[in-house]
Amino acid sequence: MRIGILGTGGMADALGTQWRRAGHEVLAGSRSGGLREAAEFGTDAVLLALPYAAVVDVVAGLEDVLRGRVLIDCTNPVGPGFALLTAGGPAAAERIASAAPAAPVVKAFNLCHVDVWRLTPPVFDGRPLAVPLCGDDEAALTVVRRLVRDLGCEPLTAGGLDRAGLLEATAALLIGLWVGEGADAQAIAPPLEFARPAP
Repeated sequence: MRIGILGTGGMADALGTQWRRAGHEVLAGSRSGGLREAAEFGTDAVLLALPYAAVVDVVAGLEDVLRGRVLIDCTNPVGPGFALLTAGGPAAAERIASAAPAAPVVKAFNLCHVDVWRLTPPVFDGRPLAVPLCGDDEAALTVVRRLVRDLGCEPLTAGGLDRAGLLEATAALLIGLWVGEGADAQAIAPPLEFARPAP
């Protein structure tokens, strides 16, 4: 695949490196130069690896070239005190979709620190990391599922883009627990056999 990355920070480097390792062509651009070129390059997918405060305006400014591109939103609208900046909606992913209405948006890769994406592969206690995806376009979801699997992870269907706000709120909660409290946030969820009623 040809993947464009808007941004050149940690997430751009980590995911871009892994996708290159999997055999994809990747081009990244920064706000100081190369964003349009990266968007044009990403004929199969464009990763939005910019700060939430900038991403909607950048996408709106590139709407013409992003038309028909699969946009992968890994942003987290989390502010001081681990507050969710989009509380009450719309979600960051929905705002991005409104800024580029001709480009399908998939929310993904927002629940883990950049260092997790540098692992090859991200497997913990023998279990591959699961990556929840929210999106409305099945063809776009198929593209992102492949990119998830190319990292050695398992994609999870988490619903349409109207549920992306739940992923963003989950990130705010987990970051607050991990960073703010130093807590093992993974321990909040029981194993699957205990997470649903017995038949």
